[in-house]
Amino acid sequence: MGKIGLTTTVPVEVIFAAGETPVDLNNIFITSSEAMRRVEEAELAGYPRNVCGWIKGLYSTALHNPDIKRIVAVTQGDCSNTHALMETWEVEGIEIIPFAFPYDRDPDMLRLQMDKLIGALGTTWEAVSLQKKRLDQVRALAWEIDRLTWEENRVSGFENHLYLVSCSDFNGDPDAFAGEMKEFIQTAREREPIFQHKVSSGSRRKGRELRLGFIGVPPIFPELYDFLEEHGARVVFNEVQRQFTMPFETDDVVEQYRLYTYPYKVFQRVEDIAREAERRQLDGIIHYTQSFCYRQIEDLIIRKKLDYPILTLEGENPTGLDARSKMRLESFLSMLGD
Repeated sequence: MGKIGLTTTVPVEVIFAAGETPVDLNNIFITSSEAMRRVEEAELAGYPRNVCGWIKGLYSTALHNPDIKRIVAVTQGDCSNTHALMETWEVEGIEIIPFAFPYDRDPDMLRLQMDKLIGALGTTWEAVSLQKKRLDQVRALAWEIDRLTWEENRVSGFENHLYLVSCSDFNGDPDAFAGEMKEFIQTAREREPIFQHKVSSGSRRKGRELRLGFIGVPPIFPELYDFLEEHGARVVFNEVQRQFTMPFETDDVVEQYRLYTYPYKVFQRVEDIAREAERRQLDGIIHYTQSFCYRQIEDLIIRKKLDYPILTLEGENPTGLDARSKMRLESFLSMLGD
């Protein structure tokens, strides 16, 4: 069983069906104690300063893991800089397997892309279907952690982020990851609620907590979650991280990745955000954007379409929350509290 790197969430059922181990390079990069050094190494290699910190981190992280000799890189539906990233990896001798999410969510085109990935890895649709059934059971545990976050207030925003974002590759071992989540769920259920009231099914209720949504790509400074909770607020909706869990009831693996909102038009994301914001009774939304990312432009659409207070927060490098971001967050929370 070999390791195959990922630049973002892809149909991991195919990778597991081929007997390989998926490794989300994003997770390795951001959890490393030397994350900023990885960014600096990419710049020393020739990457421009005004390129996304995630891209630079992924480049160096792959080179620091020589057991990763192949990478599935998403050429459509993720970062616009991935094409150049792929080429710089190829120069270093890494095999690149391209995968594209069709912009218009066309099911035939998506099936074709998955069929090409199945062929490249030497597996079958039957084996992929078996893996979907297996992984859906693991994903259901992540859905329960999410529910415990927003409905019972027993899970912190960072814990929610950590378990949901890990569903991109299941930490390389779905069975072990499932066992870890089962233990966490049992512990969480025995906790006292983080705040004193549960969410009612009626109109929005005001308690001493501020209930926030976090939308956009996962933050390059995860310290954000603890900072918010120290100031009386909690993230009860992690948009993209939740999407990594494929929170859809479907037996069709192609339809599952067609319903996955992140790679497609922003409008499907907005519909999902609005629905969850109402269900989770959000008081406000933090829209995280990565420096030098084209998705920053989508902020103007999100602000037009969502009827919630929104703070747009920009991040560049994994150096923690800077003073300006902290001041803006404090002002936003103060405004929501008033």
